[in-house]
Amino acid sequence: MHKSGLQVAESPAPEDTVTASFGRFINGVQPQHLTPTVLQRSKRMVLDSIGVGLLGSTTDVFDLALQHCQHMYASDDISSVYGRKATRLSPTLAAFVNGVAAHSMDFDDTWHPATHPSGAVLPALLSVSDMLPSNSKPSGLNLLLAFNVGIEIQGRLMRFSNESQNIPKRFHPPTVVGTMGSAAACARLLSLERSQCNHALAIAASLSGAPMANAATQCKPLHIGNAARLGLEAALLASRGLKASSLVLDAVPGVAGFSAFYEDYAPKHLTSPEEEDGHAFLLEEQDMGFKRFPAHLGMHWVADAAASIHKVLVGVKSGHISPGQVQDILLRIPHSKYINRPFPESEHQARHSFQFNACSALLDGEVTVQSFSPAALRRSDLLALLSRVRVEHPHDNPANFDRMYAEVQVTLVGGNILTGRCDTFYGHWRNPLTNESLRNKFRSNAGAVLPQEKVEGLIEVVEGLDRLEDCTHLLSQLQ
Repeated sequence: MHKSGLQVAESPAPEDTVTASFGRFINGVQPQHLTPTVLQRSKRMVLDSIGVGLLGSTTDVFDLALQHCQHMYASDDISSVYGRKATRLSPTLAAFVNGVAAHSMDFDDTWHPATHPSGAVLPALLSVSDMLPSNSKPSGLNLLLAFNVGIEIQGRLMRFSNESQNIPKRFHPPTVVGTMGSAAACARLLSLERSQCNHALAIAASLSGAPMANAATQCKPLHIGNAARLGLEAALLASRGLKASSLVLDAVPGVAGFSAFYEDYAPKHLTSPEEEDGHAFLLEEQDMGFKRFPAHLGMHWVADAAASIHKVLVGVKSGHISPGQVQDILLRIPHSKYINRPFPESEHQARHSFQFNACSALLDGEVTVQSFSPAALRRSDLLALLSRVRVEHPHDNPANFDRMYAEVQVTLVGGNILTGRCDTFYGHWRNPLTNESLRNKFRSNAGAVLPQEKVEGLIEVVEGLDRLEDCTHLLSQLQ
């Protein structure tokens, strides 16, 4: 037999491929496959994502994205926009601007391997829900099912690579796995056929990717917005019959599919819920990381370490330390170039600066939303402390959200040395926020846009989402 013919003969049947196994899962998973743990954790993710999105609707980058969509595209008043009562856009554009809002302050959830899973999925699902006829709105449980499909697909794809375990260097992961997760979630909510689910993933792969060079800029929030939007577009194109590679998730020698993003990509079949052993969601095994302040996740380690020194210097009472007390500040942190920024010049750079967040926590005892205001960035006390910071990168401190730590060593003018260390901050998946802490974060964020009664109503709706007959009530509360 000719070599090319032999390759065809030996190739797996379409239903035996990795790609097909993902399509089977997306199409076949049912609400009863969501355990109480998965339901509870995913509702917490939905609440947090809506909250950071509502707060994000107050930012300059959100305004820029919204104005662009309103001025460059024909109006299509279908899907709601976070925090803007009289504003509606087409479903894909609403998914885009709401995704931008979710990541505009880097306040959204983070998982391991490193990605921001909710912001790429929830805005797309809310837009689809708005798009569907009033007599076909999804139930809250079906919305949660689709949401969990999108989260699961992201987690599974990242676990096919060892490279993905570490803080990224080449591309921003949500622009790849987030787009795939959005496509999978929308395909499930739209009840696409099994083969259409495969094609949605393949189309999404061709719409994926953004470089890490745009981290710490106004462009980074567009990554999440595009992931939500383009994943939805992939699902809609597949629903119209557009076809793409049936092997996009398989390892095919000489022809890169998803391996174009991860060179050590080693895919495995995804078990289907109806198989004998069933399917265990990754969210069952590992909880989500929720941020207490709006900055890159790595900043939470160094902020908590520095805050412990502030407490020693100031005591339990609130107060500020004086830079005159401090001779030298040493940070022992992982080596990650894009979050090593000695003198950040913008709020976005400050959110990605070990030095800035350590010094802010050392001065004030905490880092908050207000820490990144223009006035806070220009504080003379802060600038004085920044000038005294040195960094070391210990070999036992990898750039990995599951294994890293932060140590802050402060030498005082008198020669005394104080050291603070954080191995697991409050909010990490190993030390998750309590339900009350998460509600308080939501109240603070959503309360910047909505009246208190609406904020409390949203908490009640989301916490009972699995019992909601249709999503109309949820959708009406977002503006």
